[in-house]
Amino acid sequence: MPEQSVNKADFWFDPVCPFAWITSRWIGEVEQVRGIETDWHVMSLSVLNEGRDLPGDYRAMMDDSWGPVRVIIAAQELHGSSYVKPLYDAMGEQIHHEGNKDRTSVIEKALAEVGLPAELARFAGSEDYDTQLRASHEAGISLVGQDVGTPVVAVNGTAFFGPVLTRIPRGEEAGQLWDATVTLAGYPHFFEIKRSRTESPEFN
Repeated sequence: MPEQSVNKADFWFDPVCPFAWITSRWIGEVEQVRGIETDWHVMSLSVLNEGRDLPGDYRAMMDDSWGPVRVIIAAQELHGSSYVKPLYDAMGEQIHHEGNKDRTSVIEKALAEVGLPAELARFAGSEDYDTQLRASHEAGISLVGQDVGTPVVAVNGTAFFGPVLTRIPRGEEAGQLWDATVTLAGYPHFFEIKRSRTESPEFN
């Protein structure tokens, strides 16, 4: 297989999004088989959906989803960017694999797992770092437009919403999907491929 001349991803995520979680696990596989480097960034479905007319249950979820992203941003500001991905991993395990719907519990367990001070949990309900949160969100969403969600992935500098996956590609299959994505990203006039989704995500 020809060596890829470029091998960089930027990944914007919201910990509560199951599709971002699956795509992030795919990127983890790609890191193993293609040796790519990934920078991880926070975006926020709560920010994205501000002011939108949403169904009541989804609005409630958005209102309840500020905490995790605020805590990750606070950890980044106070303790460094190296904590962004570990906190995402820890929160994602709680939310998507453990089925933990208690955001307070998710945050507390994630902070403990990565060795950060428990007091960071207080930023879940604080606007102290919302300027930085919104800036991180805007850096990703501005690359793809307001009519999408998470994840946003920039492949060698070219950003897309997605890929949206319902299963986690493993090993060489993950690498082949990356190769195809690199090819599409490398064509400057390519914008989107889309079809209706007919199944829900599975994380195993």
